[in-house]
Amino acid sequence: MRTIYLIRHAMPDIPLGERWCVGGRTDLPLNDIGRLQAALLPFAPELQGLNAVFCSPLSRAVETARPLCAQPRVMPGLEEQDMGVWDGLPFREIRERFPDLYAAREADLSVVPEGAETLEAVRERMGKALRRCLAESEGDIAVVSHRTAISTLIGHRELLTHATFSVLHWDGDRFTVGEIGLLPKAPLNDRVCLALLQAAGADKDRIDHCRAVAKLSDELCQALGERGLSLEDKAVHRAALLHDIAKGQPDHAALGAVWLRELGHPKLAEIVRQHTEADGAALNAAALVFYADKLMRGDKRSTLDERFGASLEKCRTPEALAAHARRRELAEEVQKQIISLLGADFLKQEGIL
Repeated sequence: MRTIYLIRHAMPDIPLGERWCVGGRTDLPLNDIGRLQAALLPFAPELQGLNAVFCSPLSRAVETARPLCAQPRVMPGLEEQDMGVWDGLPFREIRERFPDLYAAREADLSVVPEGAETLEAVRERMGKALRRCLAESEGDIAVVSHRTAISTLIGHRELLTHATFSVLHWDGDRFTVGEIGLLPKAPLNDRVCLALLQAAGADKDRIDHCRAVAKLSDELCQALGERGLSLEDKAVHRAALLHDIAKGQPDHAALGAVWLRELGHPKLAEIVRQHTEADGAALNAAALVFYADKLMRGDKRSTLDERFGASLEKCRTPEALAAHARRRELAEEVQKQIISLLGADFLKQEGIL
């Protein structure tokens, strides 16, 4: 018995907030969230030890497959359903131009627009393509394809969200369906966090900075815990590692939070959202990561005076100056609380006072 892991590609680069008909004629790359989703796939326990990785020729499938295999094998026949004259159009436009057909398809997916493939045709070519994948490989394999294409074989279209995988067994004669719509459940350890940073385009300097913030956060967490203030040390460590995941993009703290929330980590998302400016001076996980970040210049520890003195030079507008003053005041309030628990000598020994 052989196992095929049918993976729906990760999130493609389509405008957020609007639904589009992205079929077999529309070739889109992954967006930022999609690249992060794909980066998690190699850490799923079920996807360890694969003998081969195949994918559809479309960019979003190829990019999803690459973290699993540097050179996935492109297999024609695994593409998404060709949606004919609808392919590549926003559903808003489709609804306006083809109201009757749109309504009919909402009730029955076997109804297709002009020039589109039927579901039967998609099922037939998918079956042939999977048999070719099996014939050209041994053991268990992964196949990256598309939602409608996969659903013609296993059903349950609604469960096939981006970057989920489903299990198909092959006994040499026929396919049987196993689990459907599984999300990669990778433990969020340092290796996984590093893979996410790299998938987000972080260079060595940014990664070194994130590691330094995490190390200082760990030391502060441990010391505070010994004084009776127990913070969520695992959440602090992971959020500190990932706090600059969206660095370089506008409002990177908020954007990084959106990404992590989309990946299923709302607690980390909230800490990352506050790392440029915590919601208050209460000594909690978010305030601690905010404070540790403000004590770093690159990957080197500094005092608040040094850090804010250097960043003041970058403030060019009244708004930037006001934000700078507000954040410095907040960092100093957090520091006062830490000194009250750990003493000034502790911070001096750490090189941050």
